[in-house]
Formats: sequence, structure tokens, C-alpha cells
Amino acid sequence: MHPEIQNMREVALVYLDRSGGLQKFVHDCKRYNDSKQSYAVYRFIISINPSDIAELDATLGNYILHNPLQAAQIFQSVCFIAIKTLSLIEQLETEAQISILLKPTHLPPLPSYVLSLSAYPFNYTSQRFYMAEGIVIAMGTVTKYTQGARFLCAEETCPFSEDKQIVEMIDAKILNALKGYSNNKSHFRIQAFTVFLRDELANKMTIGNHYRIIGIPACVQNGLQATACIEVNSIQLCKPNGPSFLSDNFKYLLSLTSSSCWRFTAVLANIFASQVVPPGTYNTLKLAILLSLVQTCEKENADYLDLLIVTSDTLVIDRLLNYSLCLLPRGIRHPPSSEIFPSVSKDKHGTGSASIQACSAVLAKGGVCYIGDLSSYKKDKLELLQSVLESRTTTVFIPGKKYGEEADQQVTISVQTNFWSFVDVDSSSKKHIQKENFLIGQMDMSLIPANLVDVFGLLIYNEFPLGRLSSPLVHHILKKAINPEAMLYKVSQQFRTQDYEEFILFAKNLHVELSSEAENLIQGYYLASRRVRRDSVHGSTLSASALKILISLSKAHTKLSLRHTVLQEDALIAILLLESSLTLKHGTSALCVAPNSVFPFDLSDENSLQQRDIYLMQCHHELLKFIAAYGPGIHINANEE
Repeated sequence: MHPEIQNMREVALVYLDRSGGLQKFVHDCKRYNDSKQSYAVYRFIISINPSDIAELDATLGNYILHNPLQAAQIFQSVCFIAIKTLSLIEQLETEAQISILLKPTHLPPLPSYVLSLSAYPFNYTSQRFYMAEGIVIAMGTVTKYTQGARFLCAEETCPFSEDKQIVEMIDAKILNALKGYSNNKSHFRIQAFTVFLRDELANKMTIGNHYRIIGIPACVQNGLQATACIEVNSIQLCKPNGPSFLSDNFKYLLSLTSSSCWRFTAVLANIFASQVVPPGTYNTLKLAILLSLVQTCEKENADYLDLLIVTSDTLVIDRLLNYSLCLLPRGIRHPPSSEIFPSVSKDKHGTGSASIQACSAVLAKGGVCYIGDLSSYKKDKLELLQSVLESRTTTVFIPGKKYGEEADQQVTISVQTNFWSFVDVDSSSKKHIQKENFLIGQMDMSLIPANLVDVFGLLIYNEFPLGRLSSPLVHHILKKAINPEAMLYKVSQQFRTQDYEEFILFAKNLHVELSSEAENLIQGYYLASRRVRRDSVHGSTLSASALKILISLSKAHTKLSLRHTVLQEDALIAILLLESSLTLKHGTSALCVAPNSVFPFDLSDENSLQQRDIYLMQCHHELLKFIAAYGPGIHINANEE
């Protein structure tokens, strides 16, 4: 035997002993030995850290990284000797019966071990380990393959068959191309890549999630077509980045506005998106957008905040929403020609099985899916959207006969994203005869099913009269048309797009709790509104989801204010926004708030901020009177000034 091989075997045994791998191996052997089933092949998974092995012996460490299949034979010999020496498996006859799968936990943090699908060339001939990152965009159903085909036999009925799954992934950079608008002018090549999950790795990935994988590149021949793919060895979920840091300008603004719970978010909304619209315009909408942005996260039962905007300024609204979308890592603009929700197609790798495609809503996981003009979608798409907004899940049906399965399957997929959309008022008036007898403050929403309008968190009407843009906005549009890169306002230089990206990342990760005072105010308003907003036919016009929306809005305003406790002041803003939304849907109630209730006048200086504070205190007082009158039995302690 070559001395180098013998030395590597000794080092492998030392590593297994020190890392706890030997103890796990003995346990796995006992499981085989105690089993009444007879085995032709004994399969063992050994987790290794190549860097730790390289510390013991550089030759073996290098062997594992660059010749993993041959390195597995080193461990195969060590394991066979251990089994025979310690009499671990009585039935074992030859070394060839042992199958060793080496699973590296890490690879050295060097560029040569990173496989970038957006970089050329893609090296799939080296047969060594690479690390790659990507987002799952398609998943096939789990199918059987004969594990013995690689070791003993190729029989379909071989009892040593396991499960295999084919997954499609994309480089995370492609999300920038799906936003529809980005400040990043760089161009790059994006290619989806195929990964094979075998045996215990099947069903270890979820569609839409971001993973870091370690595997060996390969090339699969399917007829005349060759596909580059990766045989996955280990999978690690990539979680979103933690809180970032705030820019000094945001910290300074926070200190300047600390005298009031309302001022910081007011100024924030006033100056937001100054690259797209002039400061001071669309303030209610911009505040709603910011609230929705900080209520994005990747978890079940999150506080979602969906926006539906009624407008005639579709071009300006589209630009504003596109800009805002790009502040998130997972902001997806849905292309109208494709599907919003997951769909099923035949796997293109020749297996004949079904493959579930992610589509826009799943790719926007933990972010926002912007679906454009709602009035352009057909009835079946709108019904599906309503169902998803209500349950935050979508179900994919897989007919067994079509995809070679014995039985039909239904796969339920979680949809963890906020949705933004708008309705073109002009388009609405052209397609529908507007009904008469509107209540005060109510808008004609006959183009969209009423139930769908209700499941959106907020319905917002833009501030300008129909068909007339404000002078500052016209000036802004003309200036930008002449010089798109121009910084028209000083505030655009003080609060850059990157600053807002960092701010939103910081704010959305804040953990907030409802105070008892805020909770009482929310519940008082909700119960009083249910009693006021009702008719003899349909009962209460206030949907059950309104309470969740109020809590979500309150928490969002708290996060945007960079606080951890939801105060009555946060709840008041939430109530005013929701009441304005309800007025557009159903007309005014006894509370009777103005259409622009959160921003009653322009914010130009310290005095106007003070006037707004006084106005909001009056709104709070009116709210307490409303609850006292229409919410019998509800008592709220108010600190009236």
C-alpha cells in the first residue's frame, strides 16, 4: 500500500474520533446489526469540516476538497476495518458493501470554491465540491430511483431504491431584474440551474426559499440536450440579514422630532421617494407604502399589510410603487403575461413527473408582490387572489394520470408576501355604468368584486382631483424628463435610496408589543364601528379581518417610529387610515373623518407640524367620544390635555 494512502487513513480515523463521527458511526452500525432485514449495501453519512481536516493533514484535506469520490474510499477502508476489528456488523462480508457519503459542513471561504451561475465559465467537469447560493423557483415531485444502480444492480424492483427530487434554482441576483426598475445599471447573465436531491435530502427544500448548497457539478444528457446540474451534498437555509445601521441623518431627524409620537413618521412620509415625486405630495399614500414595507417578513401568521390604490395618475403611481419596491431584497413586479401564483408543468428533465413553478407571489416571499392594475385581470384570477389574501396559502392540484402517479395530489404552498395593486379610475368609468345613490365619501368600486376590495388591508385614493396634476408634480416630471439623473431636491442627497433600504431593514426587524392602552383603543373603535357600520340585510359591513388590519397598521407605525411599544398615538393613525379606507368602500360613519385625515394640510415647517399634532389630538378626543357613544360597556382611560 502507498504510504501516503496509509497516512491519510490514519488521519481520517483520528478526525472521526476527535469530531464525534466515530461514535455516530458505531451507533449507525448497531442499527444495521440489530435490524432483521438483510442488506447488500450499508450506507453511512459522515459529516466533515475540510478545514479542520486540513489542520490535521493538508494532504487529506486537499484530497477531500478536490477528489471527493476518491476521498470517500479512504473513509470506506477506515470504516470497514473498524467494523471488522470491533465486530460491529456480523453480516458484513466485503469492503465493497460499504457506501460512504462525505458531507462537508463548510468549504473554505475562497472564491475558487464558490460556483457562480452568473459568472463565466461554469465549471461542471472538475468533479469536486463547490458552494452555491440560490432561490428555489421550481420543485419536482419526489420519484423513486434505484440506489443500487451505482453500486450493484440496475433493477427497478431493487429493494434498495430511494427517493429523488429535481429542483430548479436561480442566483439571488436575478431578483434585481424582476423589480422592473432599479438604480443598479450593471448588466449580468442569469441562468437557472438544476439540482438533484437524493435520499434523505428529498423534501428538504421549500419553494421560494433562499439556500446555500454544497455539491458536485455534473452534466446530464437528456436526448440531444445536455443540462448542467449539481448533485447536492448538503443544504443550509439562508436567513435574511439582521438589523442594519441607521444613517446619521435619520438619527438626527429622530432626535429633532422626539417631542411628538407623530412627527418623525410625518416628516419621513413627506420627504420619501423625492427621486420620483416632489416632497409633500402623495403623503398619505407614501406613509401607507412605508408602513407596508416595514411589515414584511418571512414567517407564518405575519402581520401582512396589502395596499389597493384608486387613481387616475397611473403613470405616477406606477413609478412610485416601482421605486418603493426596489427598497426590499424581495420586491417583485409581476409581469402581466405570467402567473401570479404557483403552477404545474411537466418536468423538463425527462422524468415525466410534475414540476411546481414558483411564480411572482412565491418569489416575493418576505417582501412585496406588485401586481399592477387590478382591473386588467379576469374574474378567475381575481377570485384566486381573494382566496390567497384571505388564507395566505394557495393549493396546486397535480393530476396523477397526467404525471405518471397512481393518485392525484394537492400541494398547499404558503404565500408570505404583501400585495400592492391599483385600480385605474378612468378605466373603471369606461367599462362600467356607474351606479347612483352613493353614500357620502363612497367611491364607485363596481369594477372590482367587493369581497376582494375588503381583503386588501388599505384602500387609498390619491390626493389630487381627477385629471389635474399639481404644479410641483408637473415641474418635477418635466425636469426628470430632461435629466433623469438630476437631484432636484436637497433632501434627496441627505436621505438617499440606500439610506432608506437600510432604514427599512432596521425597522422591519424591530419586535413590537401592544400596550394595553393601544389595545383598548383598537378594540373600542372596532366594536363601535361594527355597531355603526351595519345594515338590515347584510349585518355589519366591517369585515372580521379589520381587527387584524388595525393591529398590523398600529405595529407598522410603531416600527416606522423606531419604537418597541405600540402606543395610543400609533393606534390613532391606524384607525384614521382604516376609517378613511372604509369611507371609500362604504361611505362615512358617525366618526366622520376627512378624506385626508392623517395629513390635513401641507407640512412645511415646525409650525405646521405643531398644528398637525393639535389636530390629531382633537381626532383622538373625537374618537373617544365615538367609542363612548357606540361602544357601550367599553371604558377607556384617556389622558386628556
